[in-house]
Amino acid sequence: MTVPTEFDVIVIGGGPVGENAADYAVRAGLSAAIVESELLGGECSYWACMPSKALLRTGHAAAALRRLPGTTAEFDPRAVLARRDAITHDWDDAGQVEWAEGAGMAVVRGHGRISGERTVTVDGPDPITLTARHAVVVSTGSVAVTPPVPGLDTVRTWTSRDATSAKEVPPRLGVLGGGVVGCEMAQAFQRLGSQVVLVQRGPRLLAGAEPFAGEMVAAALRQEGVDVRLDTGLDGVAAEGDAIALRLGAETVVVDELLVATGRRPASADVGVDAVGLEPGGALAVDDSGLVEGVDGQWLYAAGDVTGRAPLTHQGKYAARIAGGAIAARAAGRPVDTSPWGEHSATADHVAVTQVVFTDPEVAWVGRTAAAAREAGIDVRVVELPIAVAGSSLHADGYEGRASMVVDEARGVLVGVTFVGQDVAEMLHSATIAVVGEVPLPRLWHAVPAYPTISEVWLRLLEAYRS
Repeated sequence: MTVPTEFDVIVIGGGPVGENAADYAVRAGLSAAIVESELLGGECSYWACMPSKALLRTGHAAAALRRLPGTTAEFDPRAVLARRDAITHDWDDAGQVEWAEGAGMAVVRGHGRISGERTVTVDGPDPITLTARHAVVVSTGSVAVTPPVPGLDTVRTWTSRDATSAKEVPPRLGVLGGGVVGCEMAQAFQRLGSQVVLVQRGPRLLAGAEPFAGEMVAAALRQEGVDVRLDTGLDGVAAEGDAIALRLGAETVVVDELLVATGRRPASADVGVDAVGLEPGGALAVDDSGLVEGVDGQWLYAAGDVTGRAPLTHQGKYAARIAGGAIAARAAGRPVDTSPWGEHSATADHVAVTQVVFTDPEVAWVGRTAAAAREAGIDVRVVELPIAVAGSSLHADGYEGRASMVVDEARGVLVGVTFVGQDVAEMLHSATIAVVGEVPLPRLWHAVPAYPTISEVWLRLLEAYRS
């Protein structure tokens, strides 16, 4: 079968972001090819969002059941791993390929690199050079960062990929880093049967969230037996037989596996951006329509983690949809609306990024924290209170949760909302609408929450603000 070598749009990177960019171009009548060197569906489908939440979900459900009187819940860790395998389709992307090709996208296997203007060279079993009539989109995501710890390069370590695809539960697991991946995987493996030690150099977990969020997650992890070490540096690592010795000041802790979860960086080092005058290895700066800055001709776009703007799957997919629409508009000679909140303007990451940490308790927030709002020069008032409503008391005995809202006093609108507690993630979209829509608080008062739901906390927040 002869593979075409010319398309309207060529996408390098076939994760959810690249799939969305190609899909939106095809929906607009353009031809598109996705170049992918690993599995179509990318990090999120096979090594991040989906498998990590599969590892967490059973433990969460069991814990929720135990919070109700007269109930018990146990589970088989092997069944959790098997369900994770089913959700990742045993790391087989045949279904994803079938979907993409059925939707009109060509899938090209191999490592794609920009080799010139509108040109992509694909390495692989059958090297090929592709040409784009209108646009090339880089959506290669990000890669894990390894910190400069003495001896770390001499021992076996896990990245997030290794953790989410693990075939066995290690008896002892070390986790380096107290961000989203570190917290989620620490809880998942503790509940699956590991003894986990989590080492965080800073003073709290989840440094990007409101302080109370990290405090509540740390307390929950400790209650379940995770050894949480805050303000603790990893001074050195060494092999100890088949195990790994972690030097934490004067103490040595031995683990069977070590997950390094200290952040990620844009995966731009090997996609050929130097061929068009850009520096490889860093974030690809883009305007709000997804056009890469510093490249002439309005043909090179980027979306997702590789841009460094908001490294979250949902934000990347949103940016990809914007870019796909902008490419189609420019290809057809139509006006491109890049005004704030315009059709071709990805501005949500300026003011309304949403994020959920799927620990138990869940942490869900949108917009600015109080500290970030003040740093931006906004005169804010913060309302923070426990989630103690009829719905939460029904949800679990001894329900522990907290909510806060950050109010721009000059405009009378919300610029940030945070929820922490069991099953709070599903409340986040109402907060997102309030922040994005800049709903005036007097108007929000008339959005009546149903009784008895946890959402009634909205009423309590507004009552506290008005008092």
